[in-house]
Amino acid sequence: MLAFGQLWPMRTWNSRIERALYQSEKLHNFQAEAPDVFRIIRTKSDLEAILSDRTAGSKIMGAMMGAEGGHALDGEIANLDRMYDAGFRVMGLQHFFDNRLGGSLHGVSNAGLTDFGREVVNEMVAKSMIIDLAHSSPQVAADVLDMTDAPLIVSHTGVHGHCETKRNFPDELMQEIAATGGLIGIGYWEEVTCNDSPVGVTATITAAIDLLGVDHVSLGSDYDGSVETAFDISELAVLTDELLKAGLSDEDIAKVMGGNMVRFLLAALPN
Repeated sequence: MLAFGQLWPMRTWNSRIERALYQSEKLHNFQAEAPDVFRIIRTKSDLEAILSDRTAGSKIMGAMMGAEGGHALDGEIANLDRMYDAGFRVMGLQHFFDNRLGGSLHGVSNAGLTDFGREVVNEMVAKSMIIDLAHSSPQVAADVLDMTDAPLIVSHTGVHGHCETKRNFPDELMQEIAATGGLIGIGYWEEVTCNDSPVGVTATITAAIDLLGVDHVSLGSDYDGSVETAFDISELAVLTDELLKAGLSDEDIAKVMGGNMVRFLLAALPN
C-alpha cells in the first residue's frame, strides 16, 4: 500500500524484490545528480577512495546499501544476484516476521534457518556480502554461527545483561558473534537501552565494551524515521561528551564512533 500510495512503479506493488531494486535505482540517481556530494560504496576500493578524499578535505559522503530482511528475495536465490548487482552489500536475514529463510526474533516459530536460508547464507558468504543478525531469532543466529566463520554484525541492538528484553540477544550469543571478528551496533532507542538519553546510550555502550571488548562495539542508532530517539544526528557530539565523562580513552571512543566500522568494512567488503 505504501508503494502504491507513493506512486512507485507498478512493478513494485506486488513484488518485494522490485521494491528493493527500485530503492537502489533512486539512490543511484541521487549519486548521478550529486557525485561530488554522495557516493555509493560497493567495494573496499570505493571506501578507501572516500576515506582518502575526506582526509584531503572533501565533504563527500559514502553510503552502503543494505536490506533489512531477506524477504526482499521473494524466495528466489537468483534474486540475491540481482540485489548484489544493484549494489546491496549488507542484508539482514529477517525483520519483524518469520520468512522463508527462518525465524524472526519477533515471530511465532522461534525457528532456525530453513534450507533456503542456509542456501542464502552460503551465497552471501561466497559474495562477501555482510550478514546482519539483527531481528533474527537466536536459533537463526546459532545456525549461522555453525555454518560459517565469516565476521557477522548485529547492526542495531542492546545488551541483554544491561537491559533485559527479548530484543537483545543473550549475552553468551553476543560473545559468540563478536568472536567471529563481528561488530555489535548499539541502538539509541528505549527498547534496547532501557534509557534512551545520551547517558543511557553511553551506559549501554560501556556495558557492551565490558562484555565484548572495545574492538567489537559500534554505533547502531536505528535512525530510520520511525523509531523515537532522544537525540538526532546533529546532536551526536553529546554522545561523545558522555563517553568522555564515562572515562573512555580518546582511542576507544574513536573506535566506537567509527573506527571499528571502517576497519570491519575494509576487511569484509569485496575487492
